[in-house]
Amino acid sequence: MDALLILSGLLLMLFGLVWLIMLAFGSSLFWGLGSLFPPLTLVYVVRHWRIARKAVVLSALGTIPLVVGFVLLAGNDPARFEAIASLRWLTPAPIKPNELAMELHGQLNGEPFAPQQGELIDGVLSLREGQEFFAQRAVNIHLPPMPNGSVHLNVLPTDAQPLPEVEISWLLPEHDLPEARRLNHGYTLYLDLQPLAPNKMTGDFHLVLPAQFNTTLSGKIELFTNRLRYIDGKVDAHFDSRDTLSYVLEDYLQRRYASRAVRLGKLPAVSFPASSLEVEVEALVNGQPQSLTLLLSKTEALGWVVQGDQYARFAEPAVASPAPAPSVSSATTTPPVRSTVDRRLRFSLERLQRTPEQYSNLLIRVTTAHGSTAQGRFVGVNANGRIVIRREISGPGEASYILRPDEISQIELLEP
Repeated sequence: MDALLILSGLLLMLFGLVWLIMLAFGSSLFWGLGSLFPPLTLVYVVRHWRIARKAVVLSALGTIPLVVGFVLLAGNDPARFEAIASLRWLTPAPIKPNELAMELHGQLNGEPFAPQQGELIDGVLSLREGQEFFAQRAVNIHLPPMPNGSVHLNVLPTDAQPLPEVEISWLLPEHDLPEARRLNHGYTLYLDLQPLAPNKMTGDFHLVLPAQFNTTLSGKIELFTNRLRYIDGKVDAHFDSRDTLSYVLEDYLQRRYASRAVRLGKLPAVSFPASSLEVEVEALVNGQPQSLTLLLSKTEALGWVVQGDQYARFAEPAVASPAPAPSVSSATTTPPVRSTVDRRLRFSLERLQRTPEQYSNLLIRVTTAHGSTAQGRFVGVNANGRIVIRREISGPGEASYILRPDEISQIELLEP
């Protein structure tokens, strides 16, 4: 009803304005052309009030349903009214920076290929250009299982099958569905990808298909390994994905049952975008099956949350810091202290300096500004504010690295 009143008011005002211009042209060509400019329109109304008053009254009548419609809208949907009144819809949406560092060059099906999205999930490497449901251009490679976190693959045209299946697809302007081509031999593929915390892989990518496919790609790529997104080391609960919902639900169940021993089952299919979802959840809690129906809602401040969640968060256990080890000693290595909290998600050099006791005796890797790498167990921060890392050496004893924070270019926590 409110939208209908607003629309009718705007139409009355528009008809009144058009009628006023027609009346001005009826008076003279000069007044007709002048009425197209607002200042001269007012002059015409004043000078020819007897003629123009009918159109002015019609426009004035349009303000009545317009005001009533806005009043009803403010009462029924304050958020929508605020969005209209604030004129935010006039401001163009900011262009989001690319989440992935792609330096890929070449062409796909004879056209330049600049992917904005990349994933390596469930053994499928996917590169996509375009934000729509069907990608403008895309490459999908079904990779074999890899023994560890890194991916290294070198395929030549003469290699015997079975080989990874490569699929390329492109969407023509006049078509609704993309065209696709698949091949499982006769191509060149080189992959050298390394894990990048918290949920990415990065490295070299080189793909050359047979000449008839007109596809050659080479450069560095960055891929997500799941559909979680992170901001400052924390999971972004605003991102729409089933992985985000799984993370939110698992965190909720752990706090609800006061136990970390929660294994969430596969979630049912959900549709995005959405502001609320009802989800049937199957989970094992302390080895016992649990079946729940939970309602999730998405808020601007917190992202996806479980409605009615009032359970306290787990406190991270503090770990006592051992005495700093000497540069070379024969002391027995203290076994690493294990924590049930995965501290890799929020790890940074600043956090390490602020709360060193939380990372005591955990395995870390440091890269210096000169390109050197030091890996060992974190001992602590000495009196001079330097990072002390203990490394076992062959034979009796151990060695320590003592590094200034300003000479550290990258630091990684390798254990949870």
